[in-house]
Amino acid sequence: MAGSTYGTIFKIATWGESHGKALGVVIDGCPAGLPLSEEDIQLYLDRRKPGQTSISTPRKESDLVEILSGVFEGRTTGTPISLMIRNTSQKSSDYSQIASCYRPGHADYTFDAKYGFRDYRGGGRSSGRETTGRVAAGAVALKILSRLGVSVCAYTEAIGPVSIDYGRFDPAAILTTPTCMPDAEASAKAESYLRDCQMEKDSAGGVIACRVKGLPAGIGEPVFEKLDAALARAMLSIGAVKSFEMGDGTLAAGSKGSENNDAFVMENGCVRKKTNHSGGTLGGLSDGSDLFFKTCIKPTPSIFKPQETVNREGQNVTIQIQGRHDPVIVPRAVVVVESMAALAILDLMMLNMNSRMEYLENFYRDK
Repeated sequence: MAGSTYGTIFKIATWGESHGKALGVVIDGCPAGLPLSEEDIQLYLDRRKPGQTSISTPRKESDLVEILSGVFEGRTTGTPISLMIRNTSQKSSDYSQIASCYRPGHADYTFDAKYGFRDYRGGGRSSGRETTGRVAAGAVALKILSRLGVSVCAYTEAIGPVSIDYGRFDPAAILTTPTCMPDAEASAKAESYLRDCQMEKDSAGGVIACRVKGLPAGIGEPVFEKLDAALARAMLSIGAVKSFEMGDGTLAAGSKGSENNDAFVMENGCVRKKTNHSGGTLGGLSDGSDLFFKTCIKPTPSIFKPQETVNREGQNVTIQIQGRHDPVIVPRAVVVVESMAALAILDLMMLNMNSRMEYLENFYRDK
């Protein structure tokens, strides 16, 4: 299978299946000397793991990470870092009924069309559990970015018809509300909406927003490796993401140039923008403003209502999915969005080191 590797300098390769013995990631290109422990990574995996609230799957996984290589005496060695998360709560029998048919909204049919074979236990590589490797690698990238003064913060902006009120924005609530909404009042309404969905044996989608602070101007490439293009690719590689918007996004299509353009001003000897309709990029490069983007997440496709489908023999059938599934993917995907943003940005920052002769001269001249 091609396509399990991401990045140019800071590279990751995820591996494993939903119901296999373990999942994990190999990170190549991490600089030597970064203080790193399993606890650093576990903080992020704990935000993604299942079974923590009434609005997540009841599947219980500790998602404990093990560092197998690349770290010695508490610091990275510059060699590949291998991270493993064992599966401990598989119930493959839950999927035996769908071994010969295709679940609506899942990758069952397309996987079969491509490979002529699929791991039907929880979706195999197409399962949301694949993202444990992304989050583990993202934790390392986020730690490096913090050393460079860059912070990444994702949160739930909407679930179904319920959106947050930015006037009540509380960053601390992102880590305390079951929905990962920075607005406790909106979270309570969203939880009520999700309970109704569960009663109806249905699911919900939503919107995840992400803001990146501290990124200097000039990160990205002006043609095919634009910063916004890299972020879009990273976000759309997440299985549940169906759209990506940078800055004003689709609203820009209905505005005038005089409204959409961000005026430049000088502040304390630095170039700044009065507004940020562009979302922090111009010409594919960061402009020194906050990066701001949104991703739209589809409803969980595994629902308990009867659904029409076909089997591998080409017969029309009706199935009713069993098992343990999230009524909404959004809250557990917040840290995945954060991790993929960090991986994309860090890789482009490393690539930026060869953009000027003076960068090479300043680094090597003193050696």
